[in-house]
Amino acid sequence: MTEPTKTKNLDDRYGFAALPWSRARDLLATQTPKENLSFFVGTVRPDGRPHSAPVGAIWVDGALYFKSGPGTRRARNLAANPACVVSVRLNGLDLTLEGEAQRVTDSATLERVAAVYREGGWPATVDGDSLTAPYSAPSAGAPPWSLYRLVLDRAIGVATAEPHGATRWDFSR
Repeated sequence: MTEPTKTKNLDDRYGFAALPWSRARDLLATQTPKENLSFFVGTVRPDGRPHSAPVGAIWVDGALYFKSGPGTRRARNLAANPACVVSVRLNGLDLTLEGEAQRVTDSATLERVAAVYREGGWPATVDGDSLTAPYSAPSAGAPPWSLYRLVLDRAIGVATAEPHGATRWDFSR
């Protein structure tokens, strides 16, 4: 489980306390993959321009995972530069997660993540060192899909429900 090493209250001037990381973590754990959430992954193109695309992401055992076909712009960008940002509007908290995407190829993790995707209604199975299914979102590209785990550097949360506040959490690797 990833825990922050530093917390910064971004909203103390309005009298709000820093948000606990457990709020973001618990919302990710309970809302993925069951809620209809829209995640977006931002990557950097080789020429330095940004790229953002929707992605099917889930929180499993304390980490965020997402998939991408190897021919997508997202996957090609990550192969050249693994730095990325993932954003999502959870129920009561807007959240950005910054870090590096690491490709996952070990069968135990692939099986575990595929099982959680299936719990959410997407019939993922493991195919070698990738995931496959009868269908996926067009932005995922053609199967099989590579699985990535986001190694967190920083997260920023802005509460949209009580208790309000805004907080930055820094993580060390």
